[in-house]
Amino acid sequence: MTTIAVLGNGRVGGNLATALTRAGHEVTVADRTPGAAADAARTARIVINATPGAGSLDRLGALREELHDKILVDVSNATVDGPDGLPAHLIYPGSSLAEQLQEALPATRVVKTLNTMLFPVMTAPTMLDQVPDAFLSGDDPQAKQTVRDLLVDLGWRKEWITDLGGIQTARATEAAILFVPHVIRSGGFAPFAVSIAR
Repeated sequence: MTTIAVLGNGRVGGNLATALTRAGHEVTVADRTPGAAADAARTARIVINATPGAGSLDRLGALREELHDKILVDVSNATVDGPDGLPAHLIYPGSSLAEQLQEALPATRVVKTLNTMLFPVMTAPTMLDQVPDAFLSGDDPQAKQTVRDLLVDLGWRKEWITDLGGIQTARATEAAILFVPHVIRSGGFAPFAVSIAR
């Protein structure tokens, strides 16, 4: 059992919290109540960033002390939405939210994952007809192994998890969010994931 704090109680955060609790972990969900994120992060071994990506850097940057030596799992994408509410532009072109978080939180081990799919697939990868991929980006091998184990607890098979390398590789997976609005407009809001055919 691992103590996990989920920052963000929307669809993504709620879905992850429910699944991780079901897998036997001790999970705390922090809402936007003042101090809730700090309290949750302080007592957790792993913190999951499921806050809206546009504000994540400010929110988590304020938790530098609470996130010291913690694993921060970043599942968010930092985008500017278009008129239809779907992602239209990246906030950090040429970089990524994960890289910005790692730079702002040098004593925290940031791992990017689960940001290349619609949220239901994060905790139920077998719902898709084809094999999905979950990608890992991060500079700390031990932190990535811990996150890999968490993904297995969420139903991901080991062979479906691909370690892309250092945190800078997150700019590639974050850019994949630009596929999302076009896929949704083409086929509707049905669960899907970006995957690599081999």
